[in-house]
Amino acid sequence: MNITWLILAVILVIGAVIFLYLAEKKKKSEPQQPRQRQDPLKFADGSADFNARILGPGAIITYGAVDYVCRGAIQLRQGQYIWHEYLLDGGKGSEYLSVEYDEGQLKLGWWISRPDLDVTPEREVTVEGVRYRKTESGMGTFTSEGTTGLADSGEYEYWDMAEACGNRLFSLERYGADGPLEASLGWKILPGELKVYPAPEA
Repeated sequence: MNITWLILAVILVIGAVIFLYLAEKKKKSEPQQPRQRQDPLKFADGSADFNARILGPGAIITYGAVDYVCRGAIQLRQGQYIWHEYLLDGGKGSEYLSVEYDEGQLKLGWWISRPDLDVTPEREVTVEGVRYRKTESGMGTFTSEGTTGLADSGEYEYWDMAEACGNRLFSLERYGADGPLEASLGWKILPGELKVYPAPEA
């Protein structure tokens, strides 16, 4: 009886060794996908609070001791470049937050829509005594969700301008080929100036 158990134990051990050997051989024969290296400072700029999963309709953003509710989100795309605008309810109204990455750097802007301004795109314009110079312009596409007053998707045109020091901003946007030019005044802000409470899960 003892010999029978001994033989069974030896057979089990041999079977386990063979199984492990074949599994390791198969693993080595399979092509290994190269692992992508990760940015070690990926979250050092506070960007974790400003991605599209966190921001969106229903998110709460606190800025200057005022709580704003995100009513709608617009994703803008020009080629491989993507940035976002979040329309907010609270404060003085007609305010929105822009979020973009430029050469790996998180850039935030706080904007106030100014439909009262009648400005045409030029290389240089003066608005309320401040001189702005064109920094970039282009065309692309947009998609929207929540309350934005826009179609779900379409074409988009923009002119971005900044004062000499770069902190004060001016923008002209047109949604759709025949849409009106929409003017906005803004300024750069830092991630630490905002407190973000995530939007509810979809």
